[in-house]
Amino acid sequence: MRGGHQMCIDVHSDTIYLLGGWDGSRDLADFWSFNTISKQWTCISRNTEQQSGPTARSCHKMCIDPIRRQIFTLGRYLDPSVRTAENLHGDFYLYDIESSKWTLITDDTSAMGGPGLIFDHQMAIDVDKQTIYVFGGRLLSGSHSDGDRNNEPVLSSLYSYHIPTNTWKMLRNEKRDTDLKSRVGHSMLFHPKQRCLYIFAGQRCKEYLNDLQLYEVDTDRIKTINDGTCKDIARVPSAGFTQRATMDPDLNEIHVLTGLSKEREKSDSIQISLWIYKIDKNKWSCVYSNDNTGDLYWNRMQNVEPVPRYAHQLVYDHVKKVHYLFGGNPGKDNSLKMRLDDFWALELCRPTHESLLRECRYLIRKHCFEEMTKTRPVAALKYLQTELFSTVDHSDTQKKQEFQLLPALLFKDGNEDDDLSLDRDAETSQHFTARTKLFDSLVKYFPDDMTQPKGNIIDQISLH
Repeated sequence: MRGGHQMCIDVHSDTIYLLGGWDGSRDLADFWSFNTISKQWTCISRNTEQQSGPTARSCHKMCIDPIRRQIFTLGRYLDPSVRTAENLHGDFYLYDIESSKWTLITDDTSAMGGPGLIFDHQMAIDVDKQTIYVFGGRLLSGSHSDGDRNNEPVLSSLYSYHIPTNTWKMLRNEKRDTDLKSRVGHSMLFHPKQRCLYIFAGQRCKEYLNDLQLYEVDTDRIKTINDGTCKDIARVPSAGFTQRATMDPDLNEIHVLTGLSKEREKSDSIQISLWIYKIDKNKWSCVYSNDNTGDLYWNRMQNVEPVPRYAHQLVYDHVKKVHYLFGGNPGKDNSLKMRLDDFWALELCRPTHESLLRECRYLIRKHCFEEMTKTRPVAALKYLQTELFSTVDHSDTQKKQEFQLLPALLFKDGNEDDDLSLDRDAETSQHFTARTKLFDSLVKYFPDDMTQPKGNIIDQISLH
């Protein structure tokens, strides 16, 4: 059980690596691998410090070079009570997968021109140019207030680390440059084809962000895609931190699994939603959201979907198109030390145009059948056996069972619903309500620019 751990995935060897974390009482120094084909965990080390590797830690970051089979890890959180002059240095480690050997690159990154000891930052690697990018996070110092979780944080800048020459470079200065706001709890992804970093959301002091910016690594330019002023939370992920993001460079998509947000600071309302950002179209879509709360519901669903959480980890196999989620903090006020050790795989099943067309036809014809049963039951039966039957996916057990229950409507007494059902105005009103409901169920299959606004129409008005 843990939160604040780190994971990375090697899609070439179908292997996920997991390092450290916090189990609710102490930091961990164990190192594991998971083979996604055999579904087997392997403990590489119970204590990496004993193999000249990192000490126990949480809130660090890790990235992998799958070509050269190297893993890099940087940063950690230290409680103010254990900070000393000796341990407040940013150590930086490399793990060589082939030789199973740890190497300490440096015990003080700031002395090499890199960041100091940081946590809640982000790392991304440009494999082709052998360059690691590090952005944001909180700087720790000997002061009990500097960088502490409950005080005004000192934030880190944007750096690059060139692996072959072992050199750090500051690309943006947090105190001087204003085109990129430093932050914590954000997401940062490298697009290998566009050769840019995508930076999204996070928290800056007391400000919650939901902006989206990109940094062009070859031209050293910042571009703001979304400045975070959009008020319609139905169109973009809500402002917040602890979200987890992955990228599919082939599909040109960013996937964001939300965690704590500005609207959901209370632990009893932590909720998870999954968003997809289509880079080419500059468009967000929410593909999953569950607003249910309470232990009773989630105990019932514990083997169906992940309980809402934060401080978890999410990695993505962009070849097989599968996400993997592990651990985290469920945020229970009555169990503050509780951490999770569940492990989930998520595969996004995208419907084809043919299946969407079939579903729309089914909904429309099902509604036609329901209207016909009230006035023309014989014609409705024939319609059910022919027109409606042809739109049902009989290989789908749920759809098949739903279709098999429809004939019962032919024997339903219309007076059960309304003793005055023969009144023409009431009948018209009934049809209007049902058809409006049908329309609402159909428009979810159409682009936003072809449907009415989902949010409050007042939010669409620009105030200057």
